[in-house]
Amino acid sequence: MDEFAKVIFDGKTFNLPIVTGSEGEKAIDIRMLRQKTGLITYDPGFGSTGSCKSAVTFMDGEKGILRYRGISIEQLAKHSTFVETAYLLINGELPTYSELNKIRVQLNDYSLVHEDMQVFFQNFPRFSNPMGILSTMVNALRSFYPVLDDVEESINSTMLRLLSKVRTLAAMSYKISRGHKVVYPRQDCTYCANFLNMMFDTPVRPYILDEDVVKALNLFWILHADHEQNCSTSAVRVVGSGKVNLYAAISAGICALWGPLHGGANQAVIEMLSDIHKDGGDIDNVVARAKDRNDSFRLMGFGHRVYKTYDPRAIIMKKACDKILSKMKINDPLLDIALKLEEVALKDPYFIDHNLYPNIDFYSGIVLRTIGIPTNMFTVMFAIGRLPGWITQWKESIDDPDWRISRPRQLYTGLKEKKYISIEDRK
Repeated sequence: MDEFAKVIFDGKTFNLPIVTGSEGEKAIDIRMLRQKTGLITYDPGFGSTGSCKSAVTFMDGEKGILRYRGISIEQLAKHSTFVETAYLLINGELPTYSELNKIRVQLNDYSLVHEDMQVFFQNFPRFSNPMGILSTMVNALRSFYPVLDDVEESINSTMLRLLSKVRTLAAMSYKISRGHKVVYPRQDCTYCANFLNMMFDTPVRPYILDEDVVKALNLFWILHADHEQNCSTSAVRVVGSGKVNLYAAISAGICALWGPLHGGANQAVIEMLSDIHKDGGDIDNVVARAKDRNDSFRLMGFGHRVYKTYDPRAIIMKKACDKILSKMKINDPLLDIALKLEEVALKDPYFIDHNLYPNIDFYSGIVLRTIGIPTNMFTVMFAIGRLPGWITQWKESIDDPDWRISRPRQLYTGLKEKKYISIEDRK
């Protein structure tokens, strides 16, 4: 039986259909609201607005559930790899042996970038932000790899090129920023191992791959692969709705991820720990300030806008964090402060009552620092992990039969009509 929501306005009643998702969540279909009533909805931040139907990722913030294509993040973290997870997101099903081997070969084949792109890198100012560089270079890929005649082949090739080349571009930007020789991809390395080798291998000190470090990075990217209609994913969909090429849409996602409230949160955690260390490392004072509503100080890496319980990704990342810290035995005062903060947050009633549990940004920042990733590269690492989700959401949106170019409404609060005053008469 069809369900409707009644809107009563100006003495008239209007029926708006209720649509139901596969997990039972319901939404009011307001597409005809303005046409029927002359009204629009007002929802800053779009916290109560569904912008699309999607079969990619399911989240339940109250219960702490996250699933990709129906498979729980816990199962993927335990059994899957980042490449396999990327395939699952983009294609809707887990790959067979032959499909996975084919994709691995293709990712290796596409891993090199055009030598002329190094000229672009070398002309950026030395201290340019890596996210700005990455966004620009991804957009530039469109010039080096134009669209093929076969549309399906073109889309598949473009998606694989992006997945493969983004890690190469990221590692290349790091090497060039340090004035080091660029390290090329290796055919014998997995996706994650290849990235680590391109980042840290040098002619004077060959990088020795550690399987636990590779696994930690693999896990980090799986946990970041998609997260429903967040800021950067929405940016990819909005820009993509103009029928731009995939490179441009992904570039927009990278720019949206750049900010400290989204992709920069794990970097903000390390910067906060550094500030605490500079101020003497007084944890009690820090916790007291965090509880004081009149203090502008905020603990970064605690709580989450969507999850009203423990972030399921944080539970998984914490285990990886504990393992990598135990193995690496690094003497780092920032990591010591982080562990003390974690201990307080997991026991203090204030943090528990306000759902201020350590989130994935807290643990991922610690893991990235421990394995040697520079702090200014943290958001780039997030972008590489989120790339499969962006690609998937873009692909789903262009295949959507209800597709329309994004064009939000506004509630105008400016001046009413006024007359133009000639410059001679202006005071």
